[in-house]
Amino acid sequence: MTQTQLPPSLIPTLPGHTYTDPAIFELEQRNIFEEMWFCAVRSADLPDAGNFRTVQIGRESVLVTRARDGSLRAFLNICRHRGAKLCVEETGTVKRNFQCPYHAWTYGLDGKLVAAPNLTSMPDVDRVEYGLKTVHLREWLGYAWISLARDPASFEETVQQDVRERLGNLDAIGNYQVSELDLGRRITYDVKANWKLIIENFMECYHCATIHPELTEVLPEFADGYAAQYYVGHGAVFGEEIKGFTIDGGEGFENLSGVDSEQDRRYYAITVRPQVFINLVPDHVIIHRMYPMTADRTIVECDWLYAKDVVASGKDVSRSVELFHRVNEQDFEACERCQPAMSSRAYRDGGVLVPSEHHIGEFHEWVQMKLTKGNA
Repeated sequence: MTQTQLPPSLIPTLPGHTYTDPAIFELEQRNIFEEMWFCAVRSADLPDAGNFRTVQIGRESVLVTRARDGSLRAFLNICRHRGAKLCVEETGTVKRNFQCPYHAWTYGLDGKLVAAPNLTSMPDVDRVEYGLKTVHLREWLGYAWISLARDPASFEETVQQDVRERLGNLDAIGNYQVSELDLGRRITYDVKANWKLIIENFMECYHCATIHPELTEVLPEFADGYAAQYYVGHGAVFGEEIKGFTIDGGEGFENLSGVDSEQDRRYYAITVRPQVFINLVPDHVIIHRMYPMTADRTIVECDWLYAKDVVASGKDVSRSVELFHRVNEQDFEACERCQPAMSSRAYRDGGVLVPSEHHIGEFHEWVQMKLTKGNA
């Protein structure tokens, strides 16, 4: 079936090769992940000076660290001397400086070159100019967002606009005080599927009645196939007998202090392009961050965030974690089941979307626009 033969009720998808072609993936790395704001690190993961984490953003390894003045700083994880990777560990702590394991060029937590063998005999070497390459960093919702672009797009008109368009205004997410919450659980998933398949899955609920029995028990309207993101401001309502967003529908914790009456007993889902999912329920927040590694592999880091007193008191969060952990496993299994089919001749021209998936069609148009614009 070709796109011109589709009946009016169906919408064409992207063709199969866009999920498998390494050249397409490299173009996405360059034009999307290296140009947009990328949610990289939870700020609280780096509480002390010298704490660091390295993350892969597009084709670049990025070093995020806590400086001595308490600020977060981000640099390309590359020594300026001969290009060796500066930090090979994913996480760690340095006492004072970062030192390249190849020739011992040494950089302060502010990125400045502070020492190197025979550096005193090279007085013309500017310590700032030959320091680490700084990249843009913005903190919001308790996370460090990184932009590798020379001139980043407006954070307010991209990241925050995605939230505004979904919820209607930023006050709606402000009520959850996300930056004040503590980490209750983190699970990392290694998904053997293209990043676009994962986003498409998250955006729709046409599949919910088929593979999410626990979720549709808590949110009965999902069984009808309409996702929480179907229209602006909508939050899926808990079932009448459901007391909390837990695996068995039993009581969770007290509502977060800022949650208003309209947000009580509702679930809100937000896609922040290009790689973040935000899930809001009255007593906790779940945030997914995707790290696209190859055309057919994506790392997804999922954080369950709770009020500080819940985490500090050691309360058992397993019943609320288990609900979305099962949803994640069910979703990622579905994505992995689709990935091999993207190479099939049956999917050469792509598939189709039903009307309730119209927003996936808009996502596809956005991807094509980014690739075309960046490649012009």
